[in-house]
Amino acid sequence: MISILDYDAGNIKSVEKALEYLGEKALITRDKDVILSSDKVILPGVGAFGDAMGKIREYGLDKVIYDFVDSGKPFLGICLGLQLLYKTSEESPEATGLGILDGEILRIPDAPGLKIPQIGWNSLSITPGSKLFKDVPENSYVYFVHSYYLKSRDIKDVAATTDYSVNIHASVERDNVFACQFHPEKSSSVGLQILKNFIEL
Repeated sequence: MISILDYDAGNIKSVEKALEYLGEKALITRDKDVILSSDKVILPGVGAFGDAMGKIREYGLDKVIYDFVDSGKPFLGICLGLQLLYKTSEESPEATGLGILDGEILRIPDAPGLKIPQIGWNSLSITPGSKLFKDVPENSYVYFVHSYYLKSRDIKDVAATTDYSVNIHASVERDNVFACQFHPEKSSSVGLQILKNFIEL
């Protein structure tokens, strides 16, 4: 079973639906015992970094996330869920994120002809051997909705990049921790393949 962490963030139901479409039992929960007994955990989310961390701490989910990651079982962050894995974000300078991975969350720089937030499809440059992108062709298109992006401190963590005003680290994986800035649950057959790869880890 896969637990989807419930901290009042948007876009949680669409992740549940995508997993069910793939035949995987998913449960939206903030119950510690259920989460820790799950095979895998997903931290989805749409919203502001500071507000989200406030809710995660209010519900005690920060400690549960640390314990689950320490267990070695696969953990996936999606969109805001990727950003929350880092310690700081320019969106909410006063807030402290989970700090599980090392890097910075920065605002996408303004550029002529580009709208921020980025809303829409963009192609990926995939790091060979990345587990999340098994059987996903190079330059596949996925769906983004974001104003802030990851600059990973360790390039070895980067599983895929894209370009939108700046080079964006669009997906990372380190040991049992995986994350995507884009929305696999909204990225058609490519996104379903990525979620299938996560299910099969």
